Amino acid sequence: MSDSTPDSTAAPVVLDVWCELQCSDCHSALTDIHALRERYGDRLEVRLRHFPLEKHKHAFAAAQAAEEAAEQGQGWAYAEAVLARTEELTARGEPVLIEVARELGLDAEEFDTALIDGRHILIVDADQAEGKAIGVTGTPTYVIGGERLDGGKSQEGLRERIEAIADRLLAQG
Repeated sequence: MSDSTPDSTAAPVVLDVWCELQCSDCHSALTDIHALRERYGDRLEVRLRHFPLEKHKHAFAAAQAAEEAAEQGQGWAYAEAVLARTEELTARGEPVLIEVARELGLDAEEFDTALIDGRHILIVDADQAEGKAIGVTGTPTYVIGGERLDGGKSQEGLRERIEAIADRLLAQG
């Protein structure tokens, strides 16, 4: 593989994914995220950013739980597992968050404690405030290279636009 940048340790391009773990559109977006990871590997850093919507009453707890999973080393695996169960989360609420943690071999009791003591609330609040400040109104919303791309009802063409921006940024090195 030829490396067009003089410094092969260049920082990866960052893709922020403003997501809500009770959102079926975010679940659909995982297909694109997987494809982007496969194409770019460690040249693209995909960061989960929280944007819980008021219409989903378990989304704020799910965001906190995802932060606990990240602290335990499985942030994305946990987020993807919860997104695969959005309907169940809507129907059953927080017990689903603890079950997913247990299924992934995480410390479920620590999840329960984290949801009670609110240790991750500030991170979720900060993400949400930043999202609002840059114009995020729904999920998923992507930010790459300073450009905001709104997902939501139509993911159509978004992956191609993200790839075009990532390619340009990587070429600039």
